Amino acid sequence: MSIPIDLALIEAVALASLRMVAFLVIAPPFSYNGFPAQVKGMLAIGLAVAVAPRVGAGYHSGDLGAFLLDMVRELAVGATLGFLVFVVFAAIQSAGSLIDLFGGFQLAQAFDPQSMINGAQFTRMFQLTALALLFATGGYQLIIGGLVRTFDAVPLAAGIDLADPAKAMVSGVTQMFLSALQIAGPLIIVLFMADMALGLLTRVAPALNAFALGFPLKIMLTVVLSAVVFVTLPGVVSSITDTAVKTMLGVTR
Repeated sequence: MSIPIDLALIEAVALASLRMVAFLVIAPPFSYNGFPAQVKGMLAIGLAVAVAPRVGAGYHSGDLGAFLLDMVRELAVGATLGFLVFVVFAAIQSAGSLIDLFGGFQLAQAFDPQSMINGAQFTRMFQLTALALLFATGGYQLIIGGLVRTFDAVPLAAGIDLADPAKAMVSGVTQMFLSALQIAGPLIIVLFMADMALGLLTRVAPALNAFALGFPLKIMLTVVLSAVVFVTLPGVVSSITDTAVKTMLGVTR
């Protein structure tokens, strides 16, 4: 009794798994260290098995050297796509960092080993809020769907032209800073005006020592007005998710 083994299909599953794993390790929300590595690996293999019959139809098995080269290519493609998504979502974390900086929370920054970020309260809070919104609204499904559609544009072992991802990264970093300013801009303006008011008060009445009241005043304003920023986060996360999917599909065309 002989059991036929489709070697090309097995190699296709392995290559698709490598692209999935490289993407899930870097791209949010799956890069969060609260998810065990075993879960990420099983998710990557499950997705690869699901898409292998379609994406592996045109793949032809070669020798060992060619297969190893194809593995490196798939790792590079997955890591590149994951980093592009990471850059897009870094806008929310950057907005939290700006609020910490202007609100006086920057002195309390600490390293978060789960999300692998170094920031104060609002940096970590914005990161966790975006993570929760991605799962609550189904945004993670759009990201996975975009990753699966990349196999249509970049078949297995085809590789990717690094010129387009490099341009997308430069544009993504620019848009990241712009988006961070748009998210945290209203609160930053209020805090800047509070600093100006304290400065004018110090000039008018130096004996009041207005700057001694500046730190608690700015902290109070930051905590109270941060609710306005949180109200806009669901729409921001939805828009950023769409941007991340378009960025992935744009560099693979």
